[in-house]
Amino acid sequence: MTDVHVPVAADHVVTVDAEGNRTGTFARSDVHTTETPLHLAFSCYVLDGAGRLLVTRRALSKRTWPGVWTNSFCGHPRWTETTEESITRHAAHELGLRIEGLEVAVPGFRYRAVDASGVVENEICPVYVARAASDVTANPDEVAELEWAAPGALGSAVDATPWAFSPWMVLQVAALRDAASRPDGAVSPLLTEVAAALG
Repeated sequence: MTDVHVPVAADHVVTVDAEGNRTGTFARSDVHTTETPLHLAFSCYVLDGAGRLLVTRRALSKRTWPGVWTNSFCGHPRWTETTEESITRHAAHELGLRIEGLEVAVPGFRYRAVDASGVVENEICPVYVARAASDVTANPDEVAELEWAAPGALGSAVDATPWAFSPWMVLQVAALRDAASRPDGAVSPLLTEVAAALG
């Protein structure tokens, strides 16, 4: 008989081994420390109909990188969710936002970063792109501010002042540009538009 893992809490992260296989769960309130275990996450970049890219400033109450500007939104899938289900849930919770056209752009993205307080982010974090299908109403527990960046403006800002953005976003901007320049012709129109928005 195969054991079925039961999550430790309603709000949790899914821990994984070095190959990305799920190994268990950790209460989200306890997971981010100076020795954060490798766990699953996602990042999403959202465009509007005018080709502007949504960028958000993390709430000042966030445990890691509070008050830092970052991508549209990010989060952690729960044990019972697919990543796509988690993204839909987080879009609604953090931004009051419905999204459409969701697709994975950088499936193998992974990073480890340490903030000024010594707290570690250690994530396997595929990067997705999507289009806004509703207005945005930010949840102040998650988002301090937001902006719709004009095409090219956000990429220029990241290139000029990488220290002003989350470390994962700086790495992801480079990864999204690389993904959009694949020579095999397998680049979707949405990814092409996101890359154009990043300049």
